[in-house]
Amino acid sequence: MILYGPPGSGKDTVTNELTRLRADFALFERLKTGPGRTTGYRLTTVGQIEELSRAGGLLYRNARYGSEYAIDRHGVAALVDANRIPVLHMGQVVGASAVAAFPLHWIRVVLWCPLEVTESRSIGRGDKDVDARVKVWHETREDLLAHETEPWTLTLRTDQMSPTESANSIIDALAATASAESRNIRELVG
Repeated sequence: MILYGPPGSGKDTVTNELTRLRADFALFERLKTGPGRTTGYRLTTVGQIEELSRAGGLLYRNARYGSEYAIDRHGVAALVDANRIPVLHMGQVVGASAVAAFPLHWIRVVLWCPLEVTESRSIGRGDKDVDARVKVWHETREDLLAHETEPWTLTLRTDQMSPTESANSIIDALAATASAESRNIRELVG
């Protein structure tokens, strides 16, 4: 599952609610090197990310907030092998597309909130780089507009829904797409 959205859109909050409601959801902890937050990441070095990249072990890699982040095949596979549904947090449409290289039924969810909500949530959680997060909100908006034909399973306004409502909408979408795929297979084989 991919949760895409700007800073403050609720990726962490909705993920926490998903994992509270169902034990098979698990946050995919991206590899990270650099300053800032450490919770929710597997800390590593640029050299290790480079090595994984050369070996074809990365699905996606990006830099933001003075740090480098990576989504590695092994990390996703470990969650899948443990019968968990990996929940990936994304801030770039190209990244949401890149992870499709991993053979998994990906549910793609846009979590959205207005700029003033991002700013308020960022201040409220004590971010020291609120201006950078506001800048990224604008970048995320432009990214979505530049890829407006990109297919998304679900779009949610997290400023208009509670975390529980958002998580339940995602769970319902997951069940609906699994059911539709099952029907398509039945139609295929008669």
